[in-house]
Amino acid sequence: MNPQPTTLKWWKAAASTNNGACVEVALLPDGGVAVRDSKDQDGAVLQFTQAEWVAFATGMASGDFDSLIRA
Repeated sequence: MNPQPTTLKWWKAAASTNNGACVEVALLPDGGVAVRDSKDQDGAVLQFTQAEWVAFATGMASGDFDSLIRA
């Protein structure tokens, strides 16, 4: 599935910064998730299946990627 980014409802986290350093996500019609750079809304869109997104979100919530965060 390759929906046009303009047909999707995009949103960012409430905690996103005002300097544009964030990503936007959108729910795809098949239940997957699309991700794009908020500074380049016409740029590349990554698409993930629902299972891939759940695995990523679960890993984030459990701290699996904490070593990638710079203070």
